[in-house]
Amino acid sequence: MRIFFVLLLLLVFSAVQSAAGRQGKRYSVMDFHAAGDGSTDDAKAFAATWNATCGDSSSPTMVIPGGRTFLLSQIRLSGPCKSPVTVQLDGNIVAPNVIWTTTAANLLTFYRVNNLTVNGSGQMDGNGAIWWTCFNKKLLAFASCNNLSVKNIHLKDSPDKHMTLFRCSQVQVNNVSVRAPGKSPNTDGITMAFSDHVYISNCSFKTGDDCVSILSGTSDVNITNSACGPGHGISVGSLGGNNTTALVERITVSNCSFSKTMTGVRIKSWQGGSGKANGFLFENLNMTDVQYPIDIDQFYCPPGNCPPQDSAVAISDARFINIHGTSSNPKAIRILCSQSVQCRGIYLDNINLSCSRHTARTRATISNAYGTIAGTVKPHVQFLGA
Repeated sequence: MRIFFVLLLLLVFSAVQSAAGRQGKRYSVMDFHAAGDGSTDDAKAFAATWNATCGDSSSPTMVIPGGRTFLLSQIRLSGPCKSPVTVQLDGNIVAPNVIWTTTAANLLTFYRVNNLTVNGSGQMDGNGAIWWTCFNKKLLAFASCNNLSVKNIHLKDSPDKHMTLFRCSQVQVNNVSVRAPGKSPNTDGITMAFSDHVYISNCSFKTGDDCVSILSGTSDVNITNSACGPGHGISVGSLGGNNTTALVERITVSNCSFSKTMTGVRIKSWQGGSGKANGFLFENLNMTDVQYPIDIDQFYCPPGNCPPQDSAVAISDARFINIHGTSSNPKAIRILCSQSVQCRGIYLDNINLSCSRHTARTRATISNAYGTIAGTVKPHVQFLGA
């Protein structure tokens, strides 16, 4: 019996040691002389910690401990690394409260790091207010990162975009919150371009621009169980600016809520562009006091003086299903398509949008669009050929 217990203890000890080995070594920025006082630049300490972590082949963790605030100037943490890496962000990261560069920049960039997980209860604060007259500084960027996971962190007051994904594949963003004033310019929550297989879930976006923006070169995106507002909604585009060719495919937005946003779900493109945007599913969405809950606009032109052009990004196969709530504008549905490149395959099913101004009735504005109606659709929509 004694031998049995000894063997059992050895097996348990071996299992614990094996699990510890799988977790890998933990590298704290405090061990590399970070001050964590919110006023000393800790960029060098972060870089040294990253170099040690990235060079470890045992699936290590870079630890940014809670209870401290780390001031960072612009920093890039590059791969490839020798094994999967976890960044445990439990402390707070803050940007300098001064104009610290005159060129476009990201505060913190992860570049060419595959199998990266960023997790924790910490916050990144961009001190964005001093930048909002020029807004060309991003907060957190991932470039050429595959098999990326970002979970549970908080992003606040970025000078410009809060999180950017560029040329990333197989990305999961879960339970991330983004917060900036509703009038802060260009403070998109998550912006992605040339990326694929992006899954965003259980997130909260309160911004001054798009909650999520999906730019050209992006495909296979799924956004679900997330809340947007204030902000400009979840947007595909803008596409085709400066007469460029765009491609966006297979985008799903489901089980999301929108409150006091400019648009709910929208696809926007410039005149003069080319290419295609297709394969959209927007379903099970709740709108509260949203200006344009459903919006397709092939005449996107913020300056307001764009000359007419015949070419356009072709928009097709966009399904809107089970969308309910209120619009702050009587024009609850707006589908404005080019006469030369008409929208095709628009599908509306079970739409019920009333005006939050009780004296007004909602209506739809439709031009140059072919589509299908199923179930009850309010307000009334009339497609070409119907």
